[in-house]
Amino acid sequence: MLRKTYKMLNIFAENPALKFPFKDIKSLSKSKSESYTYNTLKSFVREGILIQEKVGNILLYSINNNSKAATYLAIASEYEAWNKKKIPYKDIENLISKVPTNFFTLLITGSYAKNKQTKESDIDVVIISNIEPKKIYAELKHHCEMNIPPIHLYVFTEKEFLQMLLDKKPNYGKETAKNNLILFGGESYYKIIFEAIRKGFTG
Repeated sequence: MLRKTYKMLNIFAENPALKFPFKDIKSLSKSKSESYTYNTLKSFVREGILIQEKVGNILLYSINNNSKAATYLAIASEYEAWNKKKIPYKDIENLISKVPTNFFTLLITGSYAKNKQTKESDIDVVIISNIEPKKIYAELKHHCEMNIPPIHLYVFTEKEFLQMLLDKKPNYGKETAKNNLILFGGESYYKIIFEAIRKGFTG
């Protein structure tokens, strides 16, 4: 998948509940070619990844809430996340190797996700899994505290994370959905987001 294509998909990956006009997608993806942008979007619609609708003279595009779209968004998001600068990837890979299950999502949030980290910043990490959060936290607590910089760990079940997204009040789940770098388990993450969207989540 070309880097230009990743940039287009990342527009939807970062805002999966929104619809985007053609001109905004061209601008946000920094595409210089109108025909390339149109043909790429057309191929995504044909493959069932995006939905196209026409409102007046404006073409609107939105993500199709299905497994294939979740997979494509995960690939684009994880590609971008693993190629960011100044992310302590060795620390993250070490942490991933210690998670006591192979079925989980790992996100970086906080200052590192916003590219506002300092030398004093902790690494804010969110893990989402169906394993009891206390079990994962107990397994990783010492490692996170001893890491330099320290890792500030949050652990939720998929059900807990979904409930936070659907809650009307501000919470850490909603903040995580707005600002994150997905480093592992992106497909599962987007399936949670899609379920939340179907139940009224608007981002």
